[in-house]
Amino acid sequence: MRFLDRSAPGAPDRVSRWRRPLLDALLWAVLAAPIAGARLTPPSPPWDVAMLVGSLAVLAAAVVSARRWPLVGLLLAVLGSLVDGNFVFAIPVFSYLTGRRSAGAAPAAVVFGVIAVGGTVLNLGLLGTGAATWFLLASVLLFAGVFPWLVGRYRRQQRELTDAARRHVEASTRERRGAAERIRLRERARIAEEMHDSLGHDLSLIALRAAALELADDLPSAHRAAVGELRASVAAATERLHDIIGVLREEGRPAGVAPVGETAVDLVGGAREAGMTVRLDVEAGAAEPTGMTGAAAHRVVREALTNAARYAPGAPVTVTLAAAGDGIEVRVRNGPSPADRPPAPASSGSGLLALAERVRLAGGVLHTGRCPDGGFEVRARLPLPADPFTGVPARGWPTTPPDPEADDDGGIERPADAERRLGEARRRVRRSLVTALAAPAGLALVLSLVYYPFATAGTVLSESVYDRMRPGTARADLPGLPRRQLTGPLGASEPGCEYYTDGNFPLAAPTWRLCFTDGRLASKERITQ
Repeated sequence: MRFLDRSAPGAPDRVSRWRRPLLDALLWAVLAAPIAGARLTPPSPPWDVAMLVGSLAVLAAAVVSARRWPLVGLLLAVLGSLVDGNFVFAIPVFSYLTGRRSAGAAPAAVVFGVIAVGGTVLNLGLLGTGAATWFLLASVLLFAGVFPWLVGRYRRQQRELTDAARRHVEASTRERRGAAERIRLRERARIAEEMHDSLGHDLSLIALRAAALELADDLPSAHRAAVGELRASVAAATERLHDIIGVLREEGRPAGVAPVGETAVDLVGGAREAGMTVRLDVEAGAAEPTGMTGAAAHRVVREALTNAARYAPGAPVTVTLAAAGDGIEVRVRNGPSPADRPPAPASSGSGLLALAERVRLAGGVLHTGRCPDGGFEVRARLPLPADPFTGVPARGWPTTPPDPEADDDGGIERPADAERRLGEARRRVRRSLVTALAAPAGLALVLSLVYYPFATAGTVLSESVYDRMRPGTARADLPGLPRRQLTGPLGASEPGCEYYTDGNFPLAAPTWRLCFTDGRLASKERITQ
């Protein structure tokens, strides 16, 4: 029996379709546990079942709406806490989901502001709760609401940063592949141009000789007509070659200036005349090839000598032509640059890419790399051209196919845009992290600065005044007695007792308890927290 086959058509869609409802059901069950546990614990009033059903329905609506409208889920959890205090366990969860799922921060900030102002007006103005209760509720809003929301915002920014980094890597990879492909295309165009120049020259000579043969006096008329047709066909072929291959010539770039028929020996001689130390080794049986193979070998030697002169000036160079099976191997190796030479300019690597493409199109393979002594070696293995009489092609070596072209760039992000997006994502993550850490601390400090003066105004009893108070003294005769009292500790208030603080920051918690009987001080006590 197959429970789930991800390779089957539509399997990922089925997983995605069922995953979210299952996660929502699990979230609802976890958040409903404290609510149901409190309502079902005996003794419970008869209406607790109806309250439980209503609370669970509100919680279910909050979970469902939090997928598409996270702020609605958060508001339902806050409203549910007015009826059932156990909704306070759900507030941090919905606050976190709001920060994780909401694109903007302004709507959530407005909602938190409305909750803070509305809660202050409701508790201090309408319900008449004490300052300590207001401070407790404000702290719950800060640490159970604002702080989880900031953490969710930070996690969202982290996810966006990861996505931006992935897109940046993809754009950079596409750019590198595109650059390599452009180099290959330019090299192919250059090869086509050289074919145009060399083949056009050869075809023009053939047409010229055919024209001379056509004018021969002793040629029969039938042969003369055939030679005329041959001349016309060669001329037409030359024109078509000019039209087809000539369009590949890069605009504004002059034609190649390499002398026709120049060999590797000529290149070595020219390099020596230019002042380079070059040694040429031609092993037995290694005749310099012609055609595409010869052009590729010529290009390998020329490019390697150019690189040696540029990146290792003054270093000795060895050019080796050796037979290798049915082909030829061209090796150009230079030693390390002398220490007294200036540093070489930076290399883009485009010359070696173009050279690799040239060798590949000739049916060969190219290897380049550093030598153990610090020098550099360029080694190409090239197949010999096919025999013009037998037509048997020379055996080449397996080549590595070129990288496939990148996808169409239409609508694809450029590396510069991806770099900018990545930088913005990094800045947002840093800001979110700083805000998530600093904002709760700052808001807690502001809240304490607002609450502390209000809570301590007229309620501070100094320790020195407390020490001078003697039991049996009439209340009206007690020196320095504050004009206001604090609300006693929860569950510890006693009739006839008054509570004062020593001004402890930031809670201004009750510190002294003075109990009176018939208007006289019966006892005094320090409250230990």
